[in-house]
Amino acid sequence: MHSISSAAVPAATPTTTVRTARDVAALGTVLGIWAHPDDEVYLSAGIMAAATEAGNRVVVVTATRGEHGTDDPVRWPPERLSAVRVGELAASLAALDGGRGRIEHRFLGESHGRRHVDGTLAATAPDGPVTELATIIEEIAPDTVLTFGPDGMTGHPDHRAVAAWTRQALRRTAAAPRLLQATCTVEWSREFGGLLPPMDGSPDTFPVTPAADLAVELRLDAATLGRKVAALAAQDSQTGALREALGARRYRRFVGTEAFRQDAGVRSAPRRGVGTRSRAGTAPLLPAPGGRSGPARPPHPGGRPCADLCVPACAAARRPA
Repeated sequence: MHSISSAAVPAATPTTTVRTARDVAALGTVLGIWAHPDDEVYLSAGIMAAATEAGNRVVVVTATRGEHGTDDPVRWPPERLSAVRVGELAASLAALDGGRGRIEHRFLGESHGRRHVDGTLAATAPDGPVTELATIIEEIAPDTVLTFGPDGMTGHPDHRAVAAWTRQALRRTAAAPRLLQATCTVEWSREFGGLLPPMDGSPDTFPVTPAADLAVELRLDAATLGRKVAALAAQDSQTGALREALGARRYRRFVGTEAFRQDAGVRSAPRRGVGTRSRAGTAPLLPAPGGRSGPARPPHPGGRPCADLCVPACAAARRPA
């Protein structure tokens, strides 16, 4: 990956952790910046649903169309899978929003006639995407930006690249939103951490942030969780196999909490009623065997392509809830 400056800038003063749907309203305009379709719904569907219900603007930017998100490229060549995932993403956001069209979406590069390719972001010169993201941030003027941390959550190189691009884009703008990065709660890691080894063998993936250092620890109520599960089901090419492997009850626990920490090195203006600790404490999960490749991915029912989070959860998850 090309080098990107990381000079520190003061972070916001800590205030209150977002814990309920009512708290989400204080996040203001929310901009999510993600690498692939399904990242946004796995990590932030509840936040998006609560924000739209509160009347807040929600915008999602996706860097790629996820065209290489499969272990069977013969059955799922890039153009075919791209078309499927674009349609699934639209259906997913509609399901999350009750079909009211309040969640805006755009693909990074689309307005400039460019198309970023799944699996290539780490090798992409950052200036173009960083400039475009800075323009989007200036246009949207978000109060809160949601994305990955430097760990990329799963360690996926595309996730790490998007995290770096977002951070740099914020440094190029006069805007000062909170930059919130996806993380794991202690409770989630205890139940599910062992299912998901890092995709690149790095020890910083699936970071665990103590409750006291979380900016967001949103435990979804039954109605919001139902909408999230429906939105995930709409992206069946990526989510169906894991859902079947975990079973309905366990899958709902898997996706039922959304957690974010605040980036400590990007300036942000404190917003009334909500904020974060200035530094997130993190602790690595117990290392899972297998490194980047992990255990072999199992064949999926119906010949589905395999999502990031299926590695190796689909094989390991078949145990009693």
